[in-house]
Amino acid sequence: MAKSSKKKTRYECTACGAQHAQWMGRCPTCGEWNTLEELRPAPSRTSRERTGGARPVAIAEVRSEDAARLPTGIGELDRALGGGPVRGGVILLGGDPGIGKSTLLMQALASMHARGAEALYITGEESASQVAMRARRIGGAGMGGVKILATTELADAEEALDASKPQVAVIDSIQTLRASATASPGSVSQLREVASALIDLAKRHGVALFLIGHVTKEGTIAGPKVLEHLVDTVLSFEGDRSHAFRVVRATKNRFGPAQEIGVFEMDRDGLREVPDPSTLFLAERPEQASGSVVVSTAEGSRPLLVELQALVAPCQYGAPRRVVSGLDANRLNILLAVLDRRADLRVLDRDVFASVAGGARVDERAADLAIALAVASSFSRRPLPPQLAVFGELGLAGELRAVPRPGPRIAEARKLGFEHVLLPAANADRLTPKEREGVTLLTARSLGEALERALS
Repeated sequence: MAKSSKKKTRYECTACGAQHAQWMGRCPTCGEWNTLEELRPAPSRTSRERTGGARPVAIAEVRSEDAARLPTGIGELDRALGGGPVRGGVILLGGDPGIGKSTLLMQALASMHARGAEALYITGEESASQVAMRARRIGGAGMGGVKILATTELADAEEALDASKPQVAVIDSIQTLRASATASPGSVSQLREVASALIDLAKRHGVALFLIGHVTKEGTIAGPKVLEHLVDTVLSFEGDRSHAFRVVRATKNRFGPAQEIGVFEMDRDGLREVPDPSTLFLAERPEQASGSVVVSTAEGSRPLLVELQALVAPCQYGAPRRVVSGLDANRLNILLAVLDRRADLRVLDRDVFASVAGGARVDERAADLAIALAVASSFSRRPLPPQLAVFGELGLAGELRAVPRPGPRIAEARKLGFEHVLLPAANADRLTPKEREGVTLLTARSLGEALERALS
């Protein structure tokens, strides 16, 4: 006979709270007699009681101090967060394995605890002793008072957050916690339930909560997209593990600007801040090398100069190859077609390799002109002027389009000693006299004009 699929009811003793699979009149645990009416179904560990009493209030009545920022003391991380984490805010940090997510947040907890904040570190991937060993190496005395809980159960994490009510907490990682035994940790259903429960706790207790998340092989946050919608801030930890440089990028931020970045360098004692990344990224730039160009990008509120390199080689076998690092491969293919049709550079039948030096990544359209100039320089074997920085977007008709924030881009180039800046004419027309000082502006309205001014 097939077993009944009806879920069994569990009962709770009103005298001692013990739970039993069936009602037996006398509680086997405490021996007290209970009537059937006194016994009730036991609530699951993840159920929530409705509090009620919620009412709308005027925005003017809401106290802004309830959502005050708690600076981490790590300038580059605070920059990416728009000034630091917010009390009651939930931050999701994703990145490749081994890139330094746990290291960064351990250093942040150590710094915040040293400033007087109660901190809690919940780990589901390592034991408490493993976390403590790494914490002593990178956090020193600052990590001594940070509380650690090693568990994979959501109920344990909830109890710890309820009991200690820390000002800041880290969950490492959200994919390791489970709300019930009916599904494996990291599954879609578990992630939804775990994330909702933790976010509810963070909002009620005013905890600045960091969630470390796994990523897929494509580099996106693992799990349902609703996870990114639920949290307040999404940070992406980027970088090539063969390089020492790491970039924390805010792809979503309800409490500050998106696309803000913080730059770090990995060393044996953890992550070190890089307050002037432009100088670092250009430190090993080759002189008089064809295919090398400096592009002035604007990541969030920070202008940044990076070196972009291209190499054009004859195609030996089959279809031409396109290999990129730190750039959008699809955008490179479009720009190669524009060079072929609008500038008469026959590069579509050549192998083209392009990369951003130093392991950085550039996603904005303002790098279009730099990519085109690097390819043209490598194709013609003519180096670009060493004191030239460029920026601008290219259209399919070969026109050079204006990009946002030209003033800070020029100021960053001037600060690092660049004498010439090649930019769209539409940007130059809107610059103030002060923004024009100290550099020679080379303007262009089309790709042809830009190539003539850069390679003449």
